[in-house]
Amino acid sequence: MAWRGVHITRPARLTLLDRQLIVKQDDGEVSLALEDIAWLIVDTPQATVTTPLLSACMEAGIAVVTTDARHMPSGLLLPFHRHHRQAAVATLQTETSVPLRKRLWQALVRAKLANQAAVLDALGREGGDTVNKMVEHVASGDPDNVEARAARAYWACLWEDFVRDDDGDARNMRLNYGYGVLRACVARALVASGFLPAIGLHHASATNSFNLADDLIEPFRPFADHLVWSMSDGSGALAKGLSRDDRQVLASLPLRECRVGGDRLTLLAASERCAESLVRAIEGKTPALLELPLFGS
Repeated sequence: MAWRGVHITRPARLTLLDRQLIVKQDDGEVSLALEDIAWLIVDTPQATVTTPLLSACMEAGIAVVTTDARHMPSGLLLPFHRHHRQAAVATLQTETSVPLRKRLWQALVRAKLANQAAVLDALGREGGDTVNKMVEHVASGDPDNVEARAARAYWACLWEDFVRDDDGDARNMRLNYGYGVLRACVARALVASGFLPAIGLHHASATNSFNLADDLIEPFRPFADHLVWSMSDGSGALAKGLSRDDRQVLASLPLRECRVGGDRLTLLAASERCAESLVRAIEGKTPALLELPLFGS
């Protein structure tokens, strides 16, 4: 089972040999078994990747992430037909009733808010009780947009003078990088479970190829928030820009642990269990079958 990620930040040539990823750099060569790799981030413009390697990555179910000139995740390559019930699951997905979609979205938002409250508590910030009390007010489909109201309270408690859509803010740079890595892992898990990631439960943008991934990632986001805070000086302050060391820390985010039911799992494994449970929840027509990550011990 795949359990590791690979993050390329320096000039390199990536090739394939005997089901191994070969990384050649100025200071030497490393080989890694493809079967061990879940995600590969090519985070430098000075890297070359061979076509046979890309093909082998798709065959092995590896999510390949590319970054832009600012080193932000900008592209995602995923395999086709990774599940023996591909057509059956896709049919289930497209035929999911609107009421069930709304109840599934309700469960995802509630889990997200509970995790946000747990993050505030873990960091010793105020507001955890306030956000946690909002959980019970999230109705089916969240028609009152409790998620947005909770977000305003959450960000105000987590950081002072913080604007979430300011792309130049060092905090947002790190958050967006972390979210991008998690999104790739969630999308990988969905494809492996037979889903079409473009068809969402709540997100429905015609230009978004990953609407369903953007639904399921919601309970995972607070884990990135906690990691970004932990990268600060203890007060939440962060150095400007996004260094290579910062990106390497964020690239390891899927290996951080969470609770799913009574188990301790990595976020990578949790994304797989979450996607698998979504199939059961749709088949059983109940969100009670969803297995979602929870923050804390």
